Amino acid sequence: MSERTSVDPSLSDPVARIIPFPSAPVTPQIAFDRAELRVLFNLYGRMVAAGEWRDYALDFRRDKAVFSIYRRTSEMPLYRVEKDPKLARRQGAYAVVAASGLVMKRGQDLARVLGVLEPPLRSV
Repeated sequence: MSERTSVDPSLSDPVARIIPFPSAPVTPQIAFDRAELRVLFNLYGRMVAAGEWRDYALDFRRDKAVFSIYRRTSEMPLYRVEKDPKLARRQGAYAVVAASGLVMKRGQDLARVLGVLEPPLRSV
């Protein structure tokens, strides 16, 4: 038996050799958890029922999560609710930003921050 036949041909052939890809570093992504989404969608549902809002978008980035609220689907967002954990100890992780870029309210509690978007109570 020759030496060539005793060796696995896939190991000696450079084309058949498997080269693993280098592992890419996994970057953490900021997202809203289930309780935060419940608070967001409760407000969103009430405003859709009132005819104020019509569409939303979720954007999860490396540095922050954004819930964008639209009056119509084809325009810029009316409001953005941002979660930025880097600001949690200073100003608060949550912020409501208007279309003009003005930060309307910032804080630690999402429900309290979203209070700026609630319609004022009317006397009957």
